[in-house]
Amino acid sequence: MTTWTTRPETTEDIPAIRAIVRAAFPTAEESELVDALRADPQAWIDGLSVVAVAPDGTPAGHALLTRCHVDGAPALALAPCAVLPSAQRTGAGSAAIRAALDAARALGEDLVLVLGHADYYPRFGFVPASRFGIRAPFDVPDEAMMALTLDGTRPVPAGTIEYAAAFGV
Repeated sequence: MTTWTTRPETTEDIPAIRAIVRAAFPTAEESELVDALRADPQAWIDGLSVVAVAPDGTPAGHALLTRCHVDGAPALALAPCAVLPSAQRTGAGSAAIRAALDAARALGEDLVLVLGHADYYPRFGFVPASRFGIRAPFDVPDEAMMALTLDGTRPVPAGTIEYAAAFGV
C-alpha cells in the first residue's frame, strides 16, 4: 500500500491534475469541467482542490469541492474525483477526498453533496441526500445522490441542488 500525502493544488499542479482527470475518465469532459470551475470565482474556493502525491512527488489523485447551493443555502459539490489508472485502488482517491473534506471543515463549511457510487462514498460518511430532503435538479437514483454534514450541530437545508454554471444543469 502506497503512503499518500495530500496538499491543496498549486498552479504548477494544473497540468498534472488535467492529466489525472483525463486518464481517469473516458472523455475530456471532466477535465474541462475542472478548468471551468477553476475559472469561476463564484464556484472556486481556494484550498478545496486537493492532490494526493506519491512518495516520489508525483500527483496521482485529485478531489475537488466547489460551491453549490441547496435552495439558496451554501453547500459544496464533490466532483470530480480522479486517480491515475496506475494508482487506482491504492488509497490515493480516499486520501484526496478525506483531505478535501478536512479542509472544508476547517473553513467552516458544513454540507457536501456528491453524485456517485453508493458503495464507495458511504465510507466517508455520505448518506442518501433524500434523508435531508435534498434532491438533484435532474433524475438520478436515490442511492447515488449523497450528502455529508461536516458539523452535526448545524441545520441542513432541504430542497433542490443548484450547481455551478460549469456543470451545465
